[in-house]
Amino acid sequence: MPELPEVETVANGVHDRIHGRRILGVWTSGKPQTFKSPETEIAETLTGARITRVHRVGKTIVMDVQQGPGSRVQGPKPKKSQFLIHLGMTGRLLVSQPEVPLPKHTHAVLSLDDGREVRFVDPRRFGRLSIAGEDYLGPGAEPTTISAEEFAAVFKGRRLAIKAALLNQSILHGVGNIYADESLFRAGIRPRRQAGRLTRAELGRLHAALQQVLAHAIRLGGSSVSDYVDADGIRGFFQLEHKVYSRAGLPCRDCGATLRKVIVAGRTTVYCPVCQH
Repeated sequence: MPELPEVETVANGVHDRIHGRRILGVWTSGKPQTFKSPETEIAETLTGARITRVHRVGKTIVMDVQQGPGSRVQGPKPKKSQFLIHLGMTGRLLVSQPEVPLPKHTHAVLSLDDGREVRFVDPRRFGRLSIAGEDYLGPGAEPTTISAEEFAAVFKGRRLAIKAALLNQSILHGVGNIYADESLFRAGIRPRRQAGRLTRAELGRLHAALQQVLAHAIRLGGSSVSDYVDADGIRGFFQLEHKVYSRAGLPCRDCGATLRKVIVAGRTTVYCPVCQH
């Protein structure tokens, strides 16, 4: 499943390509699993609207749109709405020329005023499309901007394992399996340690490691370990720098010890028994 850096990369790429464009038409596939809002509501909200911004909130791509002349939603003054795109496990959001063949498993197409199309493609249909008000904030704190003090506070007194806490989207939204493992390794903390028992110094290291890992992964276009590609269909490069994720049984790149695998919060977790305490 795409995590924060992958979603950020896609959102930034789509924004650069389509912000300011008007949506002339909307096609949807009719597959009910994909749509959290009725397809008619999505079409009525987006048709004729101008795209003002595409950005990320947690693991969700948020397309800000403003209705105006030519849109189906009319009123005394322009109305702002948001189109929410969750990529699920295999979702892709692509900007394409109309002559490019429509990929199999395409579930939504936005036709733009410059002739291009925004296509949502999702083979496994775990992705979700919906309409929201203009202030979607997501369920938890934003890990790329949270302060060290706020970071320490959200884990205070929590009895669950720190890996499980990092994956809990109501605490921090956007962190997934890859970046939890990589951040814990760089902070020198074992994934099964109880979150509420970590020292302030350990939480400070984890806060710094998480922000550094996320920022570096965004610069490298995210991690392509499955179906993930950016808005142009290009794979990311951060998977080449993974220290522990998906490397169980291999030597640690820092100390040479054999990396171990455990299950935490139902997720495969890899750590170094020497570098992490």
